[in-house]
Formats: sequence, structure tokens, C-alpha cells
Amino acid sequence: MTQTAPIAVTTTDGPRAGARGWWALIVLMLPVLLVSVDNTVLSFALPEISLALAPTGAEQLWIIDAYPLVLAGLLVTMGTLGDRFGRRRMLLIGATGFAAVSALAAFAPTAGLLIAARVLLGFFGAMLMPSTLSLLRSIFQNRDQRRMAIAVWASAFSAGAALGPIVGGFLLEHFAWGSVFLIAVPVLIPLLIAAPLLVPESRDPAPGRIDPISILLSIGAMVPIVYAIKFVAVEGPTLIAAACVALGVVLGILFVRRQLRAKTPMLDMALFRCGTFSGAILVNLLSVVALVGFLYFVSQHLQLVIGLTPMMAGLALVPGMLAMIVAGLVIVPISRRVRPSVVVPAALVFSVVGYLLVAFASDEHGILALVTAFVVLGIGIGAAETISNELILSSAPPAKAGAASAVSETAYELGAVLGTAVLGGIITALYRGALVIPQGVPAEIASGARETLAGAYGAAHELAEPLRTQLWDAAASAFESGITLTSLIGVGLVVAAGVIAAVTLRTPRSH
Repeated sequence: MTQTAPIAVTTTDGPRAGARGWWALIVLMLPVLLVSVDNTVLSFALPEISLALAPTGAEQLWIIDAYPLVLAGLLVTMGTLGDRFGRRRMLLIGATGFAAVSALAAFAPTAGLLIAARVLLGFFGAMLMPSTLSLLRSIFQNRDQRRMAIAVWASAFSAGAALGPIVGGFLLEHFAWGSVFLIAVPVLIPLLIAAPLLVPESRDPAPGRIDPISILLSIGAMVPIVYAIKFVAVEGPTLIAAACVALGVVLGILFVRRQLRAKTPMLDMALFRCGTFSGAILVNLLSVVALVGFLYFVSQHLQLVIGLTPMMAGLALVPGMLAMIVAGLVIVPISRRVRPSVVVPAALVFSVVGYLLVAFASDEHGILALVTAFVVLGIGIGAAETISNELILSSAPPAKAGAASAVSETAYELGAVLGTAVLGGIITALYRGALVIPQGVPAEIASGARETLAGAYGAAHELAEPLRTQLWDAAASAFESGITLTSLIGVGLVVAAGVIAAVTLRTPRSH
């Protein structure tokens, strides 16, 4: 492995990163941009995928959620392995695998194979994300610099989400849906070249042992619970869902007990005894649930109900993404003077207002209401994510940066899963309950229309006029009827995040 010069220079303020550290930050932004672009692009590609592969309602949710579910299940494991074997090494292995599988996903001929590819992307993605955040902790040891670096890191998620709709929209209008996966290749090749030259290797000098049983328990605790949430969203409450939840809870308890009893645990549970750490994790989780759930139904509304092209729908969301970036950067100097327990709840008030604008917007305001709502929502989420991520790293010992980063990323990815499964499942259930199929629509076409709004879009195209317009108007009306209640649930999630921040993030303004 190429040896690199020291990345930090000592000053009277403590170790501060030199120019090479900031170049390393730019390199580490590449996988962050990729992951955020991938999530946004897929939401916008869903209508095209639905037409090409005709997935069922459950398959459609799994296409979106298979990746973050596997990612969330493996992040703690991969973060621990990075602490032991080297965080840069895990980053490079993950980048290589992610690029290769992305190329395969682009040509998946069936929904099942696309889901399988998303599972593999989750496996390699789990190597990428903990590495980026934990490497920032080792590169930027000065807290003021680290606070800014994490703001840039968080902004990269927003930048990627803003870039995703534009790039994805262009690709979807000119090429097949598989092109949205191919963008991973040109993004990751520069990473593979530059990372060995600019990013120093780091690892835990006293890492926890590799514990296969703990690995299986950590995955087994998450997968059944998230599967149950997704199952309820599609089929409603059942004994199967209840059994999955019970299984996940039992395995989760066994995982925690095993970590508490181990001399060198895979995940140091002492991290969670710090109220700031645990509180920041919960703020992260709830904020991402609110954000991803919003994007899930708004992206479909813009394309399928209002009738925008994928690229125009992406452009409509760019102001909100830019607001997240600006808020994440602006909040850095403010956070030096105002306590997190004050500034985070204050920022999240903006997100509450954003959801309320969607809940009570009238039809005549259309695109303008959604664009404005997302700008206001983005201000709150961008500020809260920046502060909470910095608190997560700062409250953990430097040697445990990989484990702390993995927990943070697990919260983020679990939030992405729950945002789609919970808010997406709620609006899907409300859509099905409100949809009235016009008389004369064949049973098999009606069945497809009841699955999802995208399913109704494809089903309507199989009919002749006037049934085509009648079915689509009924589907659009049913979807819009569920937006108000779903948005109010989003309000509740953001309020909960604000309350948790006010109670738990009572740390000094600076250290």
C-alpha cells in the first residue's frame, strides 16, 4: 500500500489538517455523492422500471429497500472490520465491488434479478460509508476543522440528491432505466486511483474480535423487523408480521447481551451510555425517515400526478436540496455559539412548517407549494444532520471512530428504509383504500392499478379512451387523498426529533 505523508500539522490550537487533508476530503466525497445520487435516481427511475419490469407492489418496495436494508444490517460489521483491518482498505474493496455490481444491475432483465443486484450493492456499500466518516475523524483532529469537514460531508449527501434528479432525468429521457446504475463506474474510478495517494490508512489499535455469532445476530435483529414493516405496508397486520417483529426483538436483545458480556465486543455498547451519542443517533434516524418519506411520495406526485418529465421533476426539487447544503454549512458557525439542544429543535421547526405546507396546500398551488415546502423542510434537515453527525463522532473515543460511524450510518440507512416502508406504506395503503376502479376495467388491469400509483400508470396505458383517462383520474385522486395524513405523520416524526434533541443534546457549545 502506498505510504502517505502525515496529513496533520500541529499548531497552538492542536493538530490541524493541512492542504492534503482537504484534498483527501474531496476524494472521500465521491462515494458519499454516489450513494446519495443512487437513492434519488432510483426514486425517479421507478416509473420507468415499473413499465419495463412490471414489478408487483411488494417487488417495487423491495427494489428500493433491498439496498438500504442490507446496508443497514452490515454497517456495524463492516465498521468493525474497518477498525481492525484498515478503513481505507475497506473503502477500496467496497468501491471496486460497488462499481462492478452497478454495471450488472444496469442490465437486469427481471425485477427479481434487480433486487438481487441491489442486495449486493448493499453489501459493498456497507464497506464504503463507515469508512468515509471514520476517516474524517482521523484526518481532522481539530474540532473546528472537523465540524466544517462533517458539514461538507453532510452537504455531499444533499448535493448528490440534488444532482441525482438532474443527471438521472437526463439519462431517463435519453437512455434506458439501466443507465442510472452505470453512473457509479465513472464516479468510483477516480476514488480507486486517488485514495491510496491522498487518504492515510487508519485503524483501531485495540479492535474488537471478529465474532461471527454477533454478526449474524446484528443482521438477524434488523432484517425481520424491517421486513415486517414492509409486509404490513403491503398486506396489512398479520401473524407473520408479528412473528417477524418478535424474532427481531429477541435477536436484538441477544446481540446486546453478547456485546455487554464480551471482553472485546464487536460493538462497544458503552457508546450508548452517552446521552449525547444516543440522542444524536435518534435525531439522525427520525430526520432521515421524514426526508426520505417526503421524497418518496413527492417524486411520484410530480411525475405521475402533475405530469412532469423525470428531469423536470428533478429540477423542481433542486432548490430544496440546495437549501439543505446551505443550511448545513451556515449552521457550523452558529453551532459554536448556540447549544445543540437549542439550535437543533429550532432548525427542525422549519421542517415542521415544510410538511404542514404539503398537508394543507390546495390543488391550485401545485408545483410551487411542493417546491416551497421542500426548501423549508431541507433547511431544518440539513442543519440537524450536520450537528448530529458531528456530535456522534465527537462523543466517541477516536479509536472507536469506525464503530461510531457505523452506528451513525446504520441510523441513516435504517431511516431510509423506514421512510419508504412506513410513510411509503401508509400512503400506499391510503391509496388502495380510496381508489375506485371505473366500471368496464378488466379485472387483471384493475388488479395492477390497485398495487401502486406507478402500477396504475402502467395499467391505464393498456386501456383505450375513455377508460384510460377515467382510471388514471381515479388513481391520481386516490393518491392525493393520502398526502394530507401522510404529511401530518411526517410532522409528528420531526417534532419527536426536536424533543429528543432538546432533552439529550445538552452538551457545551464547544470543547
